Amino acid sequence: MLQQYTKEFRYNLKLATPVMLGMLGHTFVGLVDNIMVGQLGTAELAAVSLGNSFMFIAMSLGIGFSTAITPLVAEADGENNFASGKSAFKHGLFLCTTLGIALFLLILVAKPLMYLMKQPSEVVELAIPYLDLVAFSLIPLVSFQALKQFSDGLSMTKYPMYATLVANLVNIALNYILIFGKFGFPQMGIVGAAVGTLASRFVMVIFLWVFLKNKEKSTSYVTHIKFFSLERKMINRIIALGFPSALQMFFEVAIFTAAIWLSGILGKNSQAANQIALNLSSMTFMVAMGLSVAAMVRVGNQKGLQHFVDLRRIAISIFLLTFLLAVVFALVFVLFNDLLPRIYLDIEDTKNMADNTEVIAIAAKLLVIAALFQISDGIQVTVLGALRGLQDVKIPTLITFIAYWVVGFPISYYLGLYTEYKSSGIWIGLLAGLSVSALLLYLRFNALTKGLIQKN
Repeated sequence: MLQQYTKEFRYNLKLATPVMLGMLGHTFVGLVDNIMVGQLGTAELAAVSLGNSFMFIAMSLGIGFSTAITPLVAEADGENNFASGKSAFKHGLFLCTTLGIALFLLILVAKPLMYLMKQPSEVVELAIPYLDLVAFSLIPLVSFQALKQFSDGLSMTKYPMYATLVANLVNIALNYILIFGKFGFPQMGIVGAAVGTLASRFVMVIFLWVFLKNKEKSTSYVTHIKFFSLERKMINRIIALGFPSALQMFFEVAIFTAAIWLSGILGKNSQAANQIALNLSSMTFMVAMGLSVAAMVRVGNQKGLQHFVDLRRIAISIFLLTFLLAVVFALVFVLFNDLLPRIYLDIEDTKNMADNTEVIAIAAKLLVIAALFQISDGIQVTVLGALRGLQDVKIPTLITFIAYWVVGFPISYYLGLYTEYKSSGIWIGLLAGLSVSALLLYLRFNALTKGLIQKN
């Protein structure tokens, strides 16, 4: 019985691993920024956290919207329908690039909100110039996501990973030179980190386009494209899938962003600790995101073939694999909860020793709670991927809203600001929201796939 699921593990990992590494590459940009900026002080780390909180919201909408491309391309690939696949890619890339420009402009308009959010004034002053540059990087980032989702839909998951790895090398080099002022360059502090992020995201787009243009399977899709010859039917189809998917990701990312803002109300040390725990848990979450893409692609293929029994079996095998990996990550967080936060701060810095010690103590507590939600977070995102593969997005959007904003946020708000739990209380709310989301989404998937099997 169990073997029918475990026999899929190898192929699932083969498909998902490049996606995981590529997604980890995105997070690694943040990790490098945080570690290097952390050497400047806790105020600078909190400023990057505050600036990125705006970015996370915009990125969630862009990345969430782009996921509409993958199931459409995967289904077309399963049906061997080239025209449909190319149309999905062309319209998806056009819409994502347009969305990236709109999100950049939206962040510029929203910047003054920082002064109204009861954040430490020194943190806001540092965050504003950082955000100006990082916001512009949304345009290449969302365009890259369109290329990536298309590549994933064709089961060509390695090439986005390669592009992301190259971009990370660019980011690390520029960060080192510009943050600290090496090789004759001016010392730019956190603005240097923003420049590195911006440049690396342009590099990602260029490299992935070159990879796809030179591969036999994808070259005919990505060349000779008439970008402004658009069809209303395909635009509507992508928006119908992409808009709810964007909202799903927005609802989840927004509650984590709310955690950053609530932590800022508690003070810069709570905000810095929240950023450390969030960055570490984001890295493990990217593994689940890789498996979510595998679920989306494989479920989309099976949907195209009308093989619903295999569809359900393959999806459950991915859920099981996610659960096992999440347990391993949970154990790492519990065993090393005091050690991991020390990576981010200069513990030899006598001037900031009191602040650094407090940040490490708070972050260590948060990592224990993060260990608990590894499992529910992993399950909810992989089930969401399977549902996107089925092109079922409306009910899951409602589920994610209820889980995060009817259940999770009120708990975070109350426990964080009105009880002695403070930062830990904020994260208990996150745990509650993720757990409710995982349960309700699985019940949705279970009912849907059983219904498809019975109809077939």
